[in-house]
Amino acid sequence: MIPAHRLQLADVAPRNYGAMYRFSQATTLDPALKDLIEIRASQINGCAFCLDMHHKDARARGETDERLYMVAAWREARCYDERERAALALTEAVTLVSETGVPDAVWDEAEAQFDADELAQLVFSITVINAWNRLMITSRAEPGHYEPGMFG
Repeated sequence: MIPAHRLQLADVAPRNYGAMYRFSQATTLDPALKDLIEIRASQINGCAFCLDMHHKDARARGETDERLYMVAAWREARCYDERERAALALTEAVTLVSETGVPDAVWDEAEAQFDADELAQLVFSITVINAWNRLMITSRAEPGHYEPGMFG
């Protein structure tokens, strides 16, 4: 069990927590791409628990340190391909939706890089990580205890 300093959501609301977990598992996106968007959204939202978790999972899947530490500055980094860049831009727009909306240029680039199903999976994956960030920040889940693959 991961320590949470306010509330153990999985214990107190197991049906809701289970539904969130199933929602997370329902998305079918390339795991390496999913890692990048989960890390970027978690950076923006300031979710230390999710950063710890997704960084560890990405490393366990073989992602390089360079690509992981460059996520925050992906626009300047040349280690991401066009699909990854489009996904990261969309991640930022959706994560900051109250500030930026989702600009047409960001959407159009994502639409150019992904087919309709992939784009839907991307939007749901971004939505899921933003929801998890909010749950983990609110419950004050403690980073540092996660082991790769711990949650499936």
